[in-house]
Amino acid sequence: MTSTSSLPETPISKPHRSAAAALLLLFGLSGCAVMGGGGTDPGFGDEAVSVELTDVPFHPDEALYCGPATLAEVLGYTGVAVEPEDLVGGLFIPEREGTLQLEMMAQARRHDRVPYRLDGNAATLLEELHAGNPVIVFQNLGLAIRPVWHYAVLVGYDADAETVVLRSGPDERRLRTTAFFLRSWARGDRWAITVTKPDQPPATAQPVRWLQAAVDLEQTGRLAAAAAAYESGRERWPDAVGFHLGLTNLHYQAGRLEQAEDAARQGLAQSNDDQGVLWNNLAVILADQFRWDEARAAAGEAMTAGGEYSDAFRRTLARINCRGDENCLRQRQTAD
Repeated sequence: MTSTSSLPETPISKPHRSAAAALLLLFGLSGCAVMGGGGTDPGFGDEAVSVELTDVPFHPDEALYCGPATLAEVLGYTGVAVEPEDLVGGLFIPEREGTLQLEMMAQARRHDRVPYRLDGNAATLLEELHAGNPVIVFQNLGLAIRPVWHYAVLVGYDADAETVVLRSGPDERRLRTTAFFLRSWARGDRWAITVTKPDQPPATAQPVRWLQAAVDLEQTGRLAAAAAAYESGRERWPDAVGFHLGLTNLHYQAGRLEQAEDAARQGLAQSNDDQGVLWNNLAVILADQFRWDEARAAAGEAMTAGGEYSDAFRRTLARINCRGDENCLRQRQTAD
């Protein structure tokens, strides 16, 4: 982080709080996995339109490596050249003969891609397919009392034949009736993810979930990918303040003050939420550039907005009024 000695405090960061309704990740194993489930699905519907993504790569899986194989397929589709063997070490758990769903998502992040958990319904799957996004699905190919856990990649749907097309095991085009697929998927708790580039949110993405996906990238050190995810989020949902805050703070921590200032100002122009936080962060950024008058005005706007961070806003304004001089600050604190 680049910061001057005059203003050591960093902006207030609220992407975690704004993304309080974060993704619920199911801890399961495939082996392909260990996990139960049930439930029903209304089906693909009479108005569903056929689709097939023929360009999705295929990696035949003859053993227990359906997790690495399916992840390699969707990563390859997004431009990441990787073989299942390259992923086995980080995914496959020999003693459990399976792959953790959580690790599937973590491995996608390590390749600067966004794993996004989908809603568990057929309409969502179809919408993603029509948007050009293959879907990793988790199935129980056996019975509830004798499960056979499996990952596959959903790449198509034939409305006339009422079948789905899967990259699955040794089959590049495994055809299954929608009824069979929905039952096996329901027994896997209807777990499904897309894996996309950070600048391309899924068709069915929701702002809170995409924000959390960006935060997850940032927390794992994938900063360029996180910036792209924040940027694509604010482009798609300009009134969602979390993307503006996340981008402002990410640029600030990297010492990119001009970009941080632009992100804060864009947030103020496009979102009505957390205006006090955005004004405060802008004040800190301006003070780091010794633009004291502008910084004081921004801090005053934060004070006017008030809210739960009022004490932090007050401290920011005090530092700006003292231009970071510690003696001045101590005298003000004594006077208070």
